[in-house]
Order: sequence, then C-alpha cells, then structure tokens
Amino acid sequence: MVDDESFYINVLVDLLREQYRVTVAKSGQQALSRVSSEIPPDLILLDILMPEMDGYEVCKQLKADPCTVDIPVIFLTVKSEVDDEIRGFQLGAVDYITKPMSPPLVLSRVKTHLALSQTRRILKNQNQLLEERVRERTHEISRTQDVAIFCLASLAETRDNETGNHIRRTQHYIQLLANHLKAYPRFQKTLNNEYIDLLFKSAPLHDIGKVGVADKILLKPGKLDPAEWEEMKRHAQYGFDALLRAEQELGSTAFLQLAREICLTHHEKWDGTGYPNGLIGEAIPLSGRLMALADVYDALITSRVYKEAFSHETAVEMIREERGRHFDPEVVRAFLDLEDSFQAVANRFTE
Repeated sequence: MVDDESFYINVLVDLLREQYRVTVAKSGQQALSRVSSEIPPDLILLDILMPEMDGYEVCKQLKADPCTVDIPVIFLTVKSEVDDEIRGFQLGAVDYITKPMSPPLVLSRVKTHLALSQTRRILKNQNQLLEERVRERTHEISRTQDVAIFCLASLAETRDNETGNHIRRTQHYIQLLANHLKAYPRFQKTLNNEYIDLLFKSAPLHDIGKVGVADKILLKPGKLDPAEWEEMKRHAQYGFDALLRAEQELGSTAFLQLAREICLTHHEKWDGTGYPNGLIGEAIPLSGRLMALADVYDALITSRVYKEAFSHETAVEMIREERGRHFDPEVVRAFLDLEDSFQAVANRFTE
C-alpha cells in the first residue's frame, strides 16, 4: 500500500490486516525501493496524488521492470475524470478505487484481483511447463529421426564395404562448405541456417539407393564392365524413387525433398558428363553440387576394395583439376579455402 496520507493508511491497514499481510510505503521512491528489496507483493494499492513522485510515475517504473511488470496495481485516487482513468489503464493499472473508499468495495476489489493474479501465475507456470515438455518431446523425436536416418544410411554403406564414419565425414564436409558459401552473394538466398541444418541431416542418405544394387556388382573387387557400371549408376535413381515413395505414403517434408534431391543429383557433373540425367552447371541443385565434392573427396582419401587411399594433398590437387568440369568452380574455391578443416574432419572420424 502506497499513500502519503496517514489517515488512509490507517483505514486500509485496519481493513486488510486480518486477511492479508500489508506493507506500507509513504512515498513513490520508498515503494520502488521496498518492492525491489523485499519479496514482491501480490498486489499494490497505489495513491496517485503524492509529492515528488506521483502514482503514475511509480506505476510506469513498475511496469518497465521485468521483475515487477506482472504485479497488479490498483490506483487509489480522489480523481474521477475519465481521462485520468484512461491514463492509469494505459500505464498498466488493473483497477481504480475512488476516495473516500467504501470498505466492502475495497475488500471485494482486493480479493478479486488477487484471485486473478494467482490464476495468471498458475496459467503461466502451466504454459512454461507445457512448453518445456513440448521442447523435450520435440528433441526426443528429432533424435529418434536422426538415429533412424543414421542406421538406414549405415546399412546402405556397409553393403559397399564402407562404414558409418563415411557418413559422418561427408555430413561435416557438406556442412563446412555450406557455412562457408553462405557468405557468397550467389548463395545467400539458399544457404540459410534452416537449409544448412536440413542439408546436414539429409546428407547421410545420399547413397541409400545402393540397397537396390546386386552384391556381385556392389562388392566386386575389380573394375566393372559396361553393363555392371550401368547398373551401378542406377543407385541414384533407386534412392530417389525410394524417398519419393516415402513422401507419397507419409506426406512431403522439406527434409525428404532435400534428401531425394541429393540422392538423385550428387553424381551429376558441372560439365554435363555426370549421371543419371546429364545436368549441366546450375541446373544441378546446389545440394547435389555440394554433396558431389564432399563424396569424391572422401572416396579419394579412403581405401576401397578396388583402390588404395590417396593422400590429402593428392586429393586436393585432383579436385582442383576438376574445377569447372566435375565440380562447381565456386564450390571448389570454398573447398580450397577449407582444405585444412576437411583434413581435420577426416582425422576426427578416421577409420
């Protein structure tokens, strides 16, 4: 209760103290000091006409402070003009009690606004609890999806004598490239944080179509003959088709759209000599152009049944030579800027 007149203080204290614990302040500054230094009150009865700092200013400062903004304020005043009431409500007051005061009215207003305030706090706490549970559940679902994606991709890779580390490495390579290229004007529109996150999550599925390739081809230790090579190249289409069927059954999502885009286009080449559709230049989606370089770099530095691993330095030179032929020149430029980071990822997720 904030009032500079002892008469009204005594009246209100006598009226309220049987039901409530009442703290008194005799000036606006004293009220602000006590509110900030003690347990915050559940309700403030605030006189408007006080010397030095009037009730309007006190209310304004209370509502500007995050610690006190939710405390309900009832103005006590001899003023009864509509403009005065409008000003008080605009500042955040919840009610007016006009002097001289009716005791039953005071008790009723205090009881009502304390109940409303308590209800708001309960709802706020419930909302915060619900939001936290939603966040936890969303995180749980996201983690479950990530595990499912990783397991599915790992199954495809292990059929090709590769490991889950190939998935991890290519995920991080493509993330490095995307984060670097998002500063380039040419890529700023596409490479926002949401897209890069989806790119990171969908990259492991780039070779999921290998599950459709026969073992005698997929695991052949020597060079494939022309017919075998044609069958091997179909894995890009197999992966695209499988994810398209998933979309048709379960509904389309940005993740599935990007995943099938990567499946289909990560073997396309900048000069149009890639597969399955011979796309040229920027007709190849950005996701496919990024995945192409990430996948080739990892293939070069990794031992396969049909080849020994190249050194990082040799792999870098081979990719540099393919700038403008196999790879988007700007993507190669980014790779060259990041080659130390690529090597660090390769070392981190080594076989």
